[in-house]
Amino acid sequence: MDEMTRLRELRADAPVPDRAGLAPGRERLTDAIAGKDRRRTFALRLRADWRIASLGAVVAVTAAALVLTQVVGASAPAPSAPATVVGDLDLSSPAAALNRAADHLERQEVPPEPRADQWIYIREVDGWQEQQWEELPEKVRKKTPMTYSPDQWVPYDDKAAENDASDTDYRTARESYRIAAALPEDPEALLARLREVFPTGSGPDGAPEAKDEHSFRALAVLLESYPIPPDALARIYRAMATVGGVKVTDHLIRDASGREVIAVTRKYDGSDSRREILIDPVDYSYAGNRDVVTRTHTIPWDSGAPATVQKRGEVLIDIARTHAAVVDAKGQKP
Repeated sequence: MDEMTRLRELRADAPVPDRAGLAPGRERLTDAIAGKDRRRTFALRLRADWRIASLGAVVAVTAAALVLTQVVGASAPAPSAPATVVGDLDLSSPAAALNRAADHLERQEVPPEPRADQWIYIREVDGWQEQQWEELPEKVRKKTPMTYSPDQWVPYDDKAAENDASDTDYRTARESYRIAAALPEDPEALLARLREVFPTGSGPDGAPEAKDEHSFRALAVLLESYPIPPDALARIYRAMATVGGVKVTDHLIRDASGREVIAVTRKYDGSDSRREILIDPVDYSYAGNRDVVTRTHTIPWDSGAPATVQKRGEVLIDIARTHAAVVDAKGQKP
């Protein structure tokens, strides 16, 4: 999947989105209405039960001629003073940071697997998507049965979704838990297994990824799942430290919720941006993700719309997971 192309289409600074830019979003909304859960990275969480659809798709389907009067460009949070050692954290290298996290997780008791009748509650802060939803005209909102909410509940056992093979990146909470729990200790074998589970794109879904980029994306996809047993998370972190091109920011950064978090990064191959996987520095749980521009550049548009300028340090995606829990019923919060 050509993720950066989709992101740029959603971030285009043109006053009216062109048809080419809205086509992927239209497809995602169609799939969501049909009952398919798409990847959240480039989708606005518009809740109808627990289904997901993109904001670009909402605009395309319900108001194709809608003029977006403002496209929000988030600026990068101001980093703290650079330091390779922060308290008990060693941020001098990916191996130092991630192996320390793994050491901590391996000492934790592994809780029982959730029951089939339980639900997964997730709350994520994503100010850009929330503001885009709020800026939609009321008439547009009324034409869609969905509403924006930072809270979502996903059934742990969802056999219908497990049998839907149309999205190769999507796995139910139960599938993800069991995939993670069964991962091998050896980092190379672990990464090979995840590349099988989350295959790379081909044909209309984009060119196949190189091995290291594929590995990092597969790790990022699995880490969005909840829960992951702590011993499995430890193996995942140790494997992540071995992926070519992976770095760790030598200081804690501020996420979308204002927390200080660890950022494990890797630049997209052939692109001017990087993916950041965010980790809580206290319990080493998954804390969200960001996409950040690494070089100021201009993106021309074939439609004749004004070119988009993306500036170094601009945050394109900034999602902070603030709560995650296993609950007994949909709508319940811990």
